[in-house]
Amino acid sequence: MSIQFFPETKTFRLDTKETSYIMSVSRQGHLLHLYYGGKLGDDDISVLTAGEIRTGFSPLPYEYADGRYSLDCMPQEFSTDGVGDFRYTSISVVNSDGSYAFDGKYVKHRIYSGKYSLDCLPSLFSNPDEKADTLEVELADKATGVRVTLLYGVFEDKDVITRAVIVKNGGNDKIKLRRIMSCNLDFRRVGFDFIHFYGHAYLERLTEREHVTHAACEIGSVKGTPGHEHNPSVVLCDRNANEEYGECYGAALLYTGNFICNAKVDQLNQTRFVMGIHPEKFEFVLNADDTFTAPEVVLTYSDSGFAKMTHHLHDVFRENACRSKYMKQRRPVLVNNWEATRFSFTGEKIVSIAREGKKLGADLFVLDDGWFGARNDEHAGLGDWTVNREKMGGDLSDIIKQVNDAGLMFGLWFEPEMINEDSDLYRAHPDWVLKIPGRQPAICRNQLVLDITRQDVQDYIIKAVNNILDNNHIEYVKWDFNRYLTDTYSALCDNEHQGEIFHRFVLGFYKLLDGIILTHPDILFEGCSGGGSRFDGGMLCYQPQIWCSDDTDAVWRTKIQYGTSFAYPVSSMGAHVSACPNKKTQRTVSFKTRAAVAMSGTFGYELDTTRMTDAEKAECAEYTKLFRKYYDIITYGDYYRLTNPFENTRYVAWEHAAKDKSECLITAVTMDAYTQHHIMYLKPRGLDENAMYETELADGKVIIMSGKTLMKVGLPFDLFVSQYESRQFYIKKV
Repeated sequence: MSIQFFPETKTFRLDTKETSYIMSVSRQGHLLHLYYGGKLGDDDISVLTAGEIRTGFSPLPYEYADGRYSLDCMPQEFSTDGVGDFRYTSISVVNSDGSYAFDGKYVKHRIYSGKYSLDCLPSLFSNPDEKADTLEVELADKATGVRVTLLYGVFEDKDVITRAVIVKNGGNDKIKLRRIMSCNLDFRRVGFDFIHFYGHAYLERLTEREHVTHAACEIGSVKGTPGHEHNPSVVLCDRNANEEYGECYGAALLYTGNFICNAKVDQLNQTRFVMGIHPEKFEFVLNADDTFTAPEVVLTYSDSGFAKMTHHLHDVFRENACRSKYMKQRRPVLVNNWEATRFSFTGEKIVSIAREGKKLGADLFVLDDGWFGARNDEHAGLGDWTVNREKMGGDLSDIIKQVNDAGLMFGLWFEPEMINEDSDLYRAHPDWVLKIPGRQPAICRNQLVLDITRQDVQDYIIKAVNNILDNNHIEYVKWDFNRYLTDTYSALCDNEHQGEIFHRFVLGFYKLLDGIILTHPDILFEGCSGGGSRFDGGMLCYQPQIWCSDDTDAVWRTKIQYGTSFAYPVSSMGAHVSACPNKKTQRTVSFKTRAAVAMSGTFGYELDTTRMTDAEKAECAEYTKLFRKYYDIITYGDYYRLTNPFENTRYVAWEHAAKDKSECLITAVTMDAYTQHHIMYLKPRGLDENAMYETELADGKVIIMSGKTLMKVGLPFDLFVSQYESRQFYIKKV
């Protein structure tokens, strides 16, 4: 068992292959955090880590008023509120008497084999052939009866620990939950850096690193989704940590809604890290015996830099998040018509793009926005999920048959949670949108948001989408969401419960996914939200891949995909080759480089195949073959960031390496062109030092070298080439 409890010291120990997580129940009854880091021996560390401490003006519990035990100074697993700890709290409850206080003390625990699951929320699962265990620790506030159950899931071989929280109103009267954090980590040390992934629409998950100081480092979203601006994954690391060196902790929240992440040094130079649902505009009413489940946080630790941390997260997201058959089955290379046609197409045009797409080596054609209702632009039609037969020139089944006859699978775009005012659905049900009485709602992309907290709206969407999927041979769905939430008011919800709308919207979204995705296990679903606004671990529990960004410019994509890669595997990143000049940046990049960058994702094409020359189609077909050749190491191998594109402006390089060290693929792209001839050396990683490998250099010379030599000397990369040119090295064990 990877989880142990030692009654004599009231200590819990959670061990993975290379890490230990230790906590204990204090003599006052609080659950204290003792250690999380590299795996320890069998020593009892409680005598070294659980010493009581206080400082001036730090309150003491009434019954220990003559001691040194202040909650404001102690490292806690789930911090109290209103009873002496002034740091960021794990919970905020308005009790039935109007007081704000929670003093959770240990009641009981349970240890069992297998990974826990969460009610109505996504969470990682354990596979039958792997070791995973669960710890449940119950804390209770004696005065109010409020109970909190802390959940810990241990994936021993993957060096991953998950955390979640369930709050129960064990009292007789109603309470209001106003803050709940899924994870609290207290460290009795300073010197951390906080790495987060910021951006905006068309430029998501760029990387920013800052020192954690006495001023809080904080990111989050109050937009109803994780949003383009911040991603719910972060890294807490040593100041000198890099890809190969230093301690680092990775954390990712499995939640597709408002979130917050905060790291701050306290007055005693201790560091507190919290992660959970954003408390702004959040209030959840709990009647007697009601429970509230907070989303799961995935944690991992590395003692040797970011790469190892990344491999832990990639492995667990690839193998323990989504049950889609496409997690293990090869995914199709697709052609999407959006950048080629936007809304202006006919059924004949669609079929012609698909037929020419077959010449690129594609397996799948995807029909994007504009096939339904009165949908000829963004002003009308959303919500009316019936085929526009006049525009399509017949039924959807007719188009699908022609695409299938051309040798391609067929995919379709939906935006189920959205509605236009100019739609039959809105005219029939104007109360089905999020809208505050007496106010005109904010408009974005000329659309409003359906109130999916309502059962009748959920039922309509599930029935409408399933009707299309059940009656047509559709093998892929792109699920989009193109605006944030405003005017968050539900017509069916009374005034007291309006603070629940943001969270209930997320729960409603997961119900839609359950009702549509889980009933169509043979369809490949790809998430999208104006690009990457919904790129989070919760989505990956339902959809094996997510459109990484609406910015398909290969140069910017190197930075977008770099930041995304810290937590999320390459197999989750929707990446396509688009036309040049790029529609967003007007930059022109060679097809070779566009293909090389898109290969570090799901790979596909976003262009008008009918306007391509035969030579261009042949070139596409060659790169499609190349992607298929390297598919396994790209999709299932270990990913290495060989350079940081935010620091190295001369070139960017990355590597995919087979887990058995038999082969790897290195890609490098020149960024800034220089007038002087210059050679850089790309040092592969993840090879067997004692094995021999074969590779071809840029000049065509084939060399055979040991893994040790290649990793220490590196491969020469000539920077005296045109800007944005690329080079790929395939290295194979001989």
